Amino acid sequence: MKAIFICALAFMAPAWAGNVDITGAVINPLHLTTGTLRAQPATTVMIAKSADSDMPPGTFKGVLLTKLLSQAVLKDKQGKHAFLQHTMIVTGRDGYAVALAIGEIEPGMEGKAVILAYDVDGRPFRDGIHLVVPGDKQGARQVRDVVKIEVQ
Repeated sequence: MKAIFICALAFMAPAWAGNVDITGAVINPLHLTTGTLRAQPATTVMIAKSADSDMPPGTFKGVLLTKLLSQAVLKDKQGKHAFLQHTMIVTGRDGYAVALAIGEIEPGMEGKAVILAYDVDGRPFRDGIHLVVPGDKQGARQVRDVVKIEVQ
């Protein structure tokens, strides 16, 4: 009977529950869940539909990637502006991966409001946590069901 109850709970778990690990060149690796992301200060990003974009339009809510990286604390090399040598590979559960440079998201540089989103238009995602990169013309760097961010 106990096994049946545990199986029933597994099926009742929300489909949008996700886990993301931030690893690599960081001092404090992070393991994030949808719950830990929701507990942090939120940022909203609006994406309009564009004829040359595969990204769905909407208002995305999540946490700035820069905030999460500041919690993980990047391991910088020596030299002037060494932090600009960092890149991140963001990987989804299906193996789809994209790259971002720290200069794209650093507020003192390009400052894109890249977020790990857990909601769109006020509804939780059915397929995990999404990477949302505003300003990309084709939306190809939106990653669904993010599972790992490896800092290099």
